[in-house]
Amino acid sequence: MMSLTDSISILSGVGEKRMEVLKTLGIETINDLLMYFPFRYEDIQEKSLEEISDQEKVVLKGIALSDPVVNFYGFKKSRLIFRMMVDQAVVTVTFFNQPFLKSKIHTSEEVAIFGKWDAKRKSLTGLKVMATKDGDEEFAPIYSVNKQIKQQTLVALIKQAIDLSGDEVEENLPQYLLEKYRLMPKDQAVKAMHFPESIEENKLARRRLAFEEFFLFQMNMIQLKRQETAKEFGHAIQYDINQLKEFIKTLPFELTCAQKRVVNEICADMKSPYHMHRLLQGDVGSGKTMVAALALYAVVTAGFQGALMVPTEILAEQHMESLTELFKGSGVDVALLTSSTKAKARRDILERLSQGEIDIMVGTHSLIQDEVIFNRLGLVITDEQHRFGVNQRRILREKGDQPDVLFMTATPIPRTLAITAYGEMDVSVIDELPAGRKPIETRWVLPKQMDSVLESMERLLKSGQQAYVICPLIEESEILDVKNATEIYEHLSTFFKSRYQVGLLHGKMKSQEKEEIMANFKDNQTQVLVSTTVIEVGVNVPNATMMMIIDADRFGLAQLHQLRGRVGRDSKASYCVLVANPKSEQGKERMKIMTESTDGFVLSEKDLEMRGPGDFFGAKQSGLPDFKVGDMVADFIMLETAREEAILLWQDNQWVEKVENKELAKSMAKHQGDLIYLD
Repeated sequence: MMSLTDSISILSGVGEKRMEVLKTLGIETINDLLMYFPFRYEDIQEKSLEEISDQEKVVLKGIALSDPVVNFYGFKKSRLIFRMMVDQAVVTVTFFNQPFLKSKIHTSEEVAIFGKWDAKRKSLTGLKVMATKDGDEEFAPIYSVNKQIKQQTLVALIKQAIDLSGDEVEENLPQYLLEKYRLMPKDQAVKAMHFPESIEENKLARRRLAFEEFFLFQMNMIQLKRQETAKEFGHAIQYDINQLKEFIKTLPFELTCAQKRVVNEICADMKSPYHMHRLLQGDVGSGKTMVAALALYAVVTAGFQGALMVPTEILAEQHMESLTELFKGSGVDVALLTSSTKAKARRDILERLSQGEIDIMVGTHSLIQDEVIFNRLGLVITDEQHRFGVNQRRILREKGDQPDVLFMTATPIPRTLAITAYGEMDVSVIDELPAGRKPIETRWVLPKQMDSVLESMERLLKSGQQAYVICPLIEESEILDVKNATEIYEHLSTFFKSRYQVGLLHGKMKSQEKEEIMANFKDNQTQVLVSTTVIEVGVNVPNATMMMIIDADRFGLAQLHQLRGRVGRDSKASYCVLVANPKSEQGKERMKIMTESTDGFVLSEKDLEMRGPGDFFGAKQSGLPDFKVGDMVADFIMLETAREEAILLWQDNQWVEKVENKELAKSMAKHQGDLIYLD
């Protein structure tokens, strides 16, 4: 009997070359092979010729009219051909590169072939020779493979592994959970994922393994939250409440009720002896930056330094500008550090930072470089945190002695994702826009209507306002049929002639050039800004009240909402025009949804439903779990049930020491190592 930890090299048919191929699929041990589940299944059914559609995969059963003939051609290529009588019709069957099937097909004997039907040629491209029992159907697993390994080869190896070591798969869920939710034992579930005897058995196997994934994940999230917020890792930051209140009184506007609530939540965390690990969510324009500024001011009154890390230089410069203006006359020293900071200025900033002369450090990923040393870092704020990898966020945290941590995002995260990707954090939500903001009027037009949109834009420009035009690409692409920014810039420059100035902004420009272009737009020296999605996050020009998005169907709902949020920044009426001619029903649905809602949380739920969690904002960047079986959207009720059960179990502080939980504790340790968002 082999062990699950044994190398796949002990299997028959696995030499060094095949080991390397399997390694590219993430398969190195017997356990890896057993847990390499199909990504879909084909329900193989026998049909008559009258029932079949062209190019449909189906089982045809009939009598072989001739022995198969095998022709070899090229390098290791072959074609096996024979004819069979099906429903009084003669059908030609062809198998490619499976010459060994010749021994399974004999003249005048019944044969059942699974393959793809060509209605025009009355022929079947065979994929598999089936059993011929009456009423026999198969539920065939389909695996992700590459050119170096075939489905049949992988299936044969999995069958060999199950035959030799299937009994070694140990149960890792407590017995009470198996009984409470009527879950299939793990060894049976693994076998039924690969070789189900029925569709129903496969559903039960998937249900069991999905619950296991969710439960282990939630157990680890609770453990992580306990570690992140533990008292021994925290500092009670004794900020000056009176000083903070006096500063708030100097603001030129009243904070919204939501802002006040969130500031209180953050300040309570900082003053407690426990470590803060909080996510701040807020729709575009909801005032997250002001909340962050007040948290930074509070930490400075306690004698600590604060850091604000953002994903782009444009956003960093904007934060630097707004914080400098906000803290003018308060004695708070703010500095900016990006890759564009000149060497002399950089040396001066790093020296002052290490001496404690800089109170608040704003920057991009430059803040995580080794030479950046803080004197007494008390609060780390990461804006649009999903743009940074886990390690980048961790390195910034380690610049201080367990500083409090606040993550911010303007991408409203559906509860489905918040419960998974950010399950270890406390969550604050700004669910209220500042007074006087008007909903952005959004409409969808076809490309042929673009000139009429430009005429509307010109009327708006005449009143002294400005506009954005967003394109998905910088230069012409031979792959995607999309308008590029350079072409649109030239078209608009010709359209507006000398009446209005048109600017062009994209990510390939040097920092100084980008700064000049944005400064010209902010000062209204440029009235129309043609840009790629570099302006998606944080850019704030209140006088810009119109946005036109070219090829809008190329973007997801969340990104379209982020882009739209660059207008509607004050009390003026604002407009967003989506120019698109989507070919798919999903593309049309996205355009329709955008015109019906300006609520980022509603749109984020829709985006998640349509695109799935992996594409919502990039699974590897955001730290989303890579579930093999479970689907956090389709199986959300199961996900919540697993979370509730995990919370109940963690209430027993002695659960790890109990014999019935021994395998669960071992699985948690293994599962924790697999999760990319755990440091």
